[in-house]
Amino acid sequence: MTHVAVIDYGMGNLHSVAKALEHVGKRAGITLKVSVTSDPAVLRAADRLVFPGVGAMRDCMAEIRRLCVDEILREQVKLKPVLAICVGMQALMQHSDENGGVPCIGLFAGQVKRFDDHAVDQSGAELKVPHMGWNRVRQTQAHPMWRGIADNSHFYFVHSYYVAPDAPAVIVGEADYPKPFCAAMAHKKVFAVQFHPEKSQANGLQLLENFLGWNGQAHL
Repeated sequence: MTHVAVIDYGMGNLHSVAKALEHVGKRAGITLKVSVTSDPAVLRAADRLVFPGVGAMRDCMAEIRRLCVDEILREQVKLKPVLAICVGMQALMQHSDENGGVPCIGLFAGQVKRFDDHAVDQSGAELKVPHMGWNRVRQTQAHPMWRGIADNSHFYFVHSYYVAPDAPAVIVGEADYPKPFCAAMAHKKVFAVQFHPEKSQANGLQLLENFLGWNGQAHL
């Protein structure tokens, strides 16, 4: 049996992620247990961790620290595959510009920045913030988590901030709004996405299924 723990720190629609994981596990014929929990013992015992999140970074980081999720993640990313989603991805960085500036977990060097409120698309139309809806993701590097997903596939985004890693080598997917931004990054056993796989229909479900079979290595 594969045990996936969805980290519950009070932020995000965790049960939609859990339901999507259960669906793809059944589809793939994987005997799967999905826990939505903040219990350190359960998180440490799980085979894989999902780190989701929505909401304001200051509130997210306050709960992450109160529940010692940051300490658990620093420890567990060395041991098992971890999938971070949306604000979960942003929280992995060193610092976010949101809420006047918030120190984050620091697993990835770099910042979380806000989209330009006055950006325009190629036709001159103003782009709204938050960036919300479907957008194409370019696969800038091959990775096992992209298995069965065509390059430039659409995924569903809802965010006003985006990650800007110091090391371009960790970026494995980009989208445009209007300039390119990091839509997916990976390093060792961590794969992180700005979009919501659980809301991204077939492509998102394929990504979640890939996570259930991923051994935590970058090679195909």
